[in-house]
Amino acid sequence: MNPSKMAVSGSLESSDVMVRVRPAEVLTLEIKSPVLEQYGEAIRETVAEVLADRGVTAAEIELIDRGALDCTIRARLQTALERSID
Repeated sequence: MNPSKMAVSGSLESSDVMVRVRPAEVLTLEIKSPVLEQYGEAIRETVAEVLADRGVTAAEIELIDRGALDCTIRARLQTALERSID
């Protein structure tokens, strides 16, 4: 299910990630992270899995990562998606 309103989850604290989800016509993903070169592909795969599980095909997703673990990224993205659906 695609988002119908903007939602945010997480924080900018160390070892966390802030996720912003907005309605959009197409699916876009923007990742900002100090470890993007090392873990960017793993982060993208995690996001893709969560979006596929939720059936999201159109949304603007922004992640501002501060070294979050995979489980944290999943939880924050799932929470933001839940908040973005009416």
